[in-house]
Amino acid sequence: MSQEIHRQSARSLAAQVQARERSAVEVAQAMCQRVVRLEPLLNAFADFDPAVPLAAAAEVDRRLAAGQVLPLAGVPFTVKDNLWLAGRPATFGSRRFADFVAPRDSWCVARLRALGAVPLGMTNCSEFACKGITATPLHGETRNPWDLGRTPGGSSGGAVAAVAAGLGPLALATDAGGSTRRPAAHTGLVGMKPTLGRVPNPWGFDDPNHLLSVVGQIGRDVEDVAWMLDLLTAWEPADPLSSPVFGQPDAMAQLRQPLPVGRLAWSPRLGCGLAVDADVRDTLERAAQRLQAAGWSIEEADPVWPAQAREYPLIALQQASLAQLFGEAWRREPGMFDPDIGAQIELGLQISGPRIAELLRLREQLHASFTALFTRFDALLCPVSPVEAWPLGSLGPAEIGGLPAGPRGHAAFTPLFNYGSVPAVSLPCGTGRHGLPVGLQIAGPRFADARVLQLAWHAEQVLGRSAPSPLLLG
Repeated sequence: MSQEIHRQSARSLAAQVQARERSAVEVAQAMCQRVVRLEPLLNAFADFDPAVPLAAAAEVDRRLAAGQVLPLAGVPFTVKDNLWLAGRPATFGSRRFADFVAPRDSWCVARLRALGAVPLGMTNCSEFACKGITATPLHGETRNPWDLGRTPGGSSGGAVAAVAAGLGPLALATDAGGSTRRPAAHTGLVGMKPTLGRVPNPWGFDDPNHLLSVVGQIGRDVEDVAWMLDLLTAWEPADPLSSPVFGQPDAMAQLRQPLPVGRLAWSPRLGCGLAVDADVRDTLERAAQRLQAAGWSIEEADPVWPAQAREYPLIALQQASLAQLFGEAWRREPGMFDPDIGAQIELGLQISGPRIAELLRLREQLHASFTALFTRFDALLCPVSPVEAWPLGSLGPAEIGGLPAGPRGHAAFTPLFNYGSVPAVSLPCGTGRHGLPVGLQIAGPRFADARVLQLAWHAEQVLGRSAPSPLLLG
C-alpha cells in the first residue's frame, strides 16, 4: 500500500481493490490527476475525458459491493486509437475519422471492462497504424518518457508512452509488423505479440493488415502481460481468425514452472544480414551471455529464409490494402492524409494482382522457414530493434550499424514474425550508449504463446526488470 498507485503492477492494484483497501474510484482519480499533469509533456492521448474512467470506476465499486468477482477490479488500461471504446472518439490517427465516435467497444475492450478494468482513454497511433513512429497531422507527435526529445516508436507510441510514464499499468495495442514490440523496446516495457487469432478482434475499423495484425499487450513486467493475455484469450466465432484452440488460457499456469531443457537459437542479424548498431548488439550479446551463465542452452543460428526475405518483404501487401481502402479518397482529398501514408497508397495503386499472389506465396514460404527452425530449436532470440529511440521529426535514424538506413531499417527485425503468425515478446535487457532501453525478442512456434512468456519470465529473473523511466519516478 505504501507504493504510489502509478508505480504498482496491475496485479497489485486489482488485489487492493478486491480487498477494499482502495476503491476503484481512488485509483482512477490518481490516474486522471497524473494524466492531466503529464499529457502536455507526452502527447500520449488521442482522447481523454476524466469523466469516463471515473464513471467506469464507480460502476466497478458498485459491482464489487454487489458481490461480483472481478479479476481486474479497478485496473486502469488504455486503448490504442485504432480500437474502439464505445461512445468515445476513435480516429485511427486520421483526419478522415476526426469526427467518428465508436458505436461499440472492440472485443478486447469489452472483455477487460467486463472483468472490472477501467478504460483511461484512447492513445495516439500513426495514421491507420501504418508507420513506425507515432506522429500524425491530426494529433501531432508523441514523445518518449525516457527522453522527451525522442520518439517512442510506433505505431503504438501513445500506448507505451502512457505505461512507461505511469498512466495505467496496462495498454491494449496492435501489432501488424512490430507495432507493439518495437515501442515497448524503446520504452523499457514488455510487449507481447500473440499467435494470430488468439485474441479475437471481430469488430472495429477495416484494418489494412487484417491477416497479419493481432491485439497486443503492453505492461511493465512479464507477469502483468501474461495475465492480461490469459484474460483476453478466447474463442470467438464472430472472428474468422479465431479458433477453438484458443478456448483455454494457459500462460499464467505455465509461467513460473521450471524451464525444461531445450535449445535456443540466438540470431543477431536474423539470417537476413540486417544492420544493428554496435552498442545495441553489445547489450544483447551481454544479455545472451548472462542467460547462458544461468544455464540456458543458447547457440548462434539463423533461420533459413527464402531468397526474398529481407527488410519488410511483404510491405506491398499493406500498401495494396491501403490503396483498396483509401485510394479513391486519397485521389479526391489528399490533404486529409498524412503525406507518408499517401505515398504508401500511391505505391499500392501500382501493385498488380499477380504481384499480390506472389507475395502471398512468399508468406507461405516464410511460414515454412519458421516451421523448419522450430523443429531444431525451441525458441529464437534476436533483437527487437537494431537502434535505440531516435530524435523526433524523422521516420527513422539516418544510419544503422554505420550504414545508410532506409525509413524501415529500424523496423526490420519484427515483421517476419507477423508473416509467420508466431508469438513473440519484447523484453527489456539493458540500455545502449545513450542510456535508452534495448529489447530482446523471444519468439516460439505458433500456438506456443505460454512457452514464449515462460521463457520471458525466467529471462526477466536473470536480467532483472527494466529501470523505470524518469517520468515514472516523478
